[in-house]
Amino acid sequence: MAKWMVAAKKADFNQIAKEYGISPVLARIMRNREIVEADQIRKFLKGSLTDLHSPFLLKDMEKAVTIILGKIKEGAAIRIMGDYDVDGICATFLLLKGITALGGKADRVIPHRIKDGYGLNESLIEEAEKEAVDTIITCDNGIAAADQIAYAKELGMTVVVTDHHEVPFEESKEGKKYLLPPADAVIDPRQPECNYPFPGICGAVVAYKLIQALFETADYEEAEAALGELLPFAALATVCDVMELQEENRIIVKYGLKAMRATKNPGLKALLQVNGIEEKELAPYHAGFIIGPCLNATGRLDTAARALELFEQEQWKEAVTIAGDLKNLNDSRKKMTEEGVEAAIRQVEETGLMRDRILVVYLPDCHESLAGIIAGKVKEKFGRPAFVLTKGEEGIKGSGRSIEAYSMYEEMTKCKELFTRYGGHKMAAGLSMEREEAVEAFRRRINENCTLSDEDFEQLLHIDVPMPLSYADKTFIKELALLEPFGTGNPRPLFAQKNISLIKGRIIGKNRNVGKYNIADREGNTYEMIYFGDLEQLNEFLKERFGEEITGRLYEGRLKQEEAVISLAYYPDINSYAGRESVQIVMQNYC
Repeated sequence: MAKWMVAAKKADFNQIAKEYGISPVLARIMRNREIVEADQIRKFLKGSLTDLHSPFLLKDMEKAVTIILGKIKEGAAIRIMGDYDVDGICATFLLLKGITALGGKADRVIPHRIKDGYGLNESLIEEAEKEAVDTIITCDNGIAAADQIAYAKELGMTVVVTDHHEVPFEESKEGKKYLLPPADAVIDPRQPECNYPFPGICGAVVAYKLIQALFETADYEEAEAALGELLPFAALATVCDVMELQEENRIIVKYGLKAMRATKNPGLKALLQVNGIEEKELAPYHAGFIIGPCLNATGRLDTAARALELFEQEQWKEAVTIAGDLKNLNDSRKKMTEEGVEAAIRQVEETGLMRDRILVVYLPDCHESLAGIIAGKVKEKFGRPAFVLTKGEEGIKGSGRSIEAYSMYEEMTKCKELFTRYGGHKMAAGLSMEREEAVEAFRRRINENCTLSDEDFEQLLHIDVPMPLSYADKTFIKELALLEPFGTGNPRPLFAQKNISLIKGRIIGKNRNVGKYNIADREGNTYEMIYFGDLEQLNEFLKERFGEEITGRLYEGRLKQEEAVISLAYYPDINSYAGRESVQIVMQNYC
């Protein structure tokens, strides 16, 4: 059971409410998110695209713009080298569209996950030289490819790196020594001496900023319309790469998802249609859990070039065909993932891995592209950092997903001699190793180095405001929409209320996995409540607390007020059904 923590940050909530025309509850929620300065509050409530930071604040931006515009003028062959996830696909598409709009002679390459691996490699560079490529621009990769970029430079190529990943480093007596690649220009907000105000942007946003700077410098007449059409791809990548929805990321996602509904891009439009969401008001959920997985599935089970082809497609009929293929591929990926998650959980529970603080699961027969998704599920199930390793064509490959208290990339650096390649950031990482024997060595070393305490594993539930259910009316729910979009770094506000009586319950949904309840507060006001969590666990809790007889009568609709009283962590929502709207309480936790 999670430990509930009620935020107790202080401020003059009534004054903030009066000044900005909001409720004191909303003022308190913003304070909980450290939105305290006048400009921060204004941007949070009313921020627009004009509030985005200048691309020229990124280190080496002017240098990169000068190089690329010079190459466009010369008619030099430019090759964009991306990555096979949503961020890499979107970044590649953005650079290709932007550079060709300015008359650049550009093409693109997305590495094959299994054949090429992540990012730049020697064979891709040799292929580029054979095809007389003059300039390579990386996107969503390159910061860790110092040797490969040195090789490209030896062959006489110009290289511009655009990336957002952590810069590799070595520990020395003087501290960290950062290892920047020897490119002609390096744009990465996480590199030393880059004073960009918000370094938490994804690779596609770095690419978007580069195109914005190119358009501005070239005085491109169609810049505003072109950037408007490209914005949904920056928003999609931000959500799918799990960037924090703070500062300018929140603005990009808010306006990018609005623009997505009206997109003229046939491929993106077709993807919305085949998933049945073309008429919906799009939220980060649709980007992260419906659209994104269709694109990721190609990079996992086929080749991500297919997803890129979808965005480049100009014919509607062909766009719908590709979008349908991607959806079908994602459906098959889901089944494979479920099987992998079951095998991983079984391994943790049955082989003694439960004793480890860092879980290292070896699934030799699992498709290597699914390791990251499975690692994420294992992390959620056990509340610990998790690595899932598989047997690939060229040795062991794997991915890790972390918890907030554990910096995965830094901890892997402490045993980097075990890897042939590795990279990532605090919350996620990837690795390659030569032989199966290295799996056990890695499991042992990563756990020996672990300094996590019991408190670091404790699951915390952050409550914004203890608030009576009666406050959660349609007006308040409408006001909460000012805080959207919700997601990583800007969670949906959570409220709590004690002494809530369960009156009546029923199990609904196609898979019988949703609970619908009638509840009442101490004053006798009644409300509808829904629960999407683990019903089996909830019913076990109710039986333990109130007994089997009362739990049974709850689902028969025969409970009296105060026979089964619980505390709720919840958020209010509007339930629209058959043209009618009603307030619905969504239970997130209970005790």
